[in-house]
Amino acid sequence: MTTLNRQIHLVSRPAGEPSADNFKLVEVLVEALAEGEVLVRNHYLSLDPYMRGRMNESKSYAQPQPLNDVMIGGTVGEVVASRNEHFKEGDKVVGMGGWQEYQRVNANQRGVLQKVDTTHIPLSAYLGAVGMPGVTGWYGLVKIINPKAGETVVVSAASGAVGGAVGQLAKARGCRVVGIAGGPAKCEAVVKELGFDACIDYKAHNDVRSLSKALKEACPDGIDGYFENVGGMILDAVMLRANAFSRIAFCGMISGYNGEPIPMTNPSLILVNRMKLEGFIVSEHMEVWPEALKELGGMVATGKFKYRETVADGIAAAPEAFLGLLKGRNFGKQLVKLI
Repeated sequence: MTTLNRQIHLVSRPAGEPSADNFKLVEVLVEALAEGEVLVRNHYLSLDPYMRGRMNESKSYAQPQPLNDVMIGGTVGEVVASRNEHFKEGDKVVGMGGWQEYQRVNANQRGVLQKVDTTHIPLSAYLGAVGMPGVTGWYGLVKIINPKAGETVVVSAASGAVGGAVGQLAKARGCRVVGIAGGPAKCEAVVKELGFDACIDYKAHNDVRSLSKALKEACPDGIDGYFENVGGMILDAVMLRANAFSRIAFCGMISGYNGEPIPMTNPSLILVNRMKLEGFIVSEHMEVWPEALKELGGMVATGKFKYRETVADGIAAAPEAFLGLLKGRNFGKQLVKLI
């Protein structure tokens, strides 16, 4: 019996803002498995902001996404055929299967597939709260910001999968947590559902002075830690309210992903406030993943960690869902359901 695999390929590099024309739906047949290989039917595909940077050909921390090949991406699914002694049919697994319905992989390669337990944690959560976004938030907060009880932590893109994790982990450590998100509905949910102390709608502020004033009201004791996902005006406003010896974890700068310049208005504040600024790529810190996943998994399994998922239906919906993610149309983790 032959199996048809539908894939999304990147067929051109965007000049500025990406469009659906940069992608193409391709159908291929799945070849027979070789010894050591497994075939995974992907159930969910992860969409993440970092993918925008990989679409460019310019130098970055990772190799560009090749043209006319399956788009990179995390996946969770089920083993449907195996010629590997370590995996059997029915195993639930997480990997980097890409934007496709099936993944044929040499499972002898260490770390290429990881079995996961779905007894207390939903399979999709391994792409969000108990996956790369959750660990990203954990690393930036715990290892860079390193907050103490009573300090104030601010998080941009607070309604996203990473931002939501940062805020809840900071609250668990006794911090005052203030989010920044786009729109009153998102801000309300960040406070009521995710448990932040306050959330500022950046869309209600046209300039740095206005946003900085809102931050002053929400952070009466200043800002001790900031988790950066956006850059631009939001970073400038946070810098104006930052305390001495404050720490900023740079995770993303989505305001400049399409090539827009994102200058910092007052870099002298770094010196004046003796600030610590550190960028990081979570895949370079695999040694902390077990510790992070233990805390995140425990919180999800016991209901202490709240998260939302925005789910697009079917592989053909992936490009438009990704473009929507870049414009902030999602709430929480953006997924594509494939089965």
